[in-house]
Amino acid sequence: MMNTKLLMSASAIVMALIGISLTFLPDEISVYLNVEATGWLPLILQLLGALYFAFAMLNWMAKGNLIGGIYSRPVAVANFAHFFIGGLALLKAAVAGPGLVSVWVAGIVYAAFALLYGIVLFRHPLKS
Repeated sequence: MMNTKLLMSASAIVMALIGISLTFLPDEISVYLNVEATGWLPLILQLLGALYFAFAMLNWMAKGNLIGGIYSRPVAVANFAHFFIGGLALLKAAVAGPGLVSVWVAGIVYAAFALLYGIVLFRHPLKS
């Protein structure tokens, strides 16, 4: 049996930290990523931060619900899709790129969340 409340809380915290960082520190993140923060990039990073923060709030508010199987299926599907697609993209970039440790760490974290949400999505939930 999986503790979905812990999973939902952990993913909410991770996404809230990413969202707040992208919202309030787009220029600093651009410098860290060695990308010039001109034109639309700061706005796009802030909008991405808003998406992450909104997703974090969804997970935080739904953490008390029964998740998995047919229960709260849209929340489970959205989380699985986000982490699975994001994990594939991050791991592909980590393998192909010059080797930023942060990309590897993010890819591994995303892959772990994808695996856990995949289990939640495709197994029948048990009420404790």
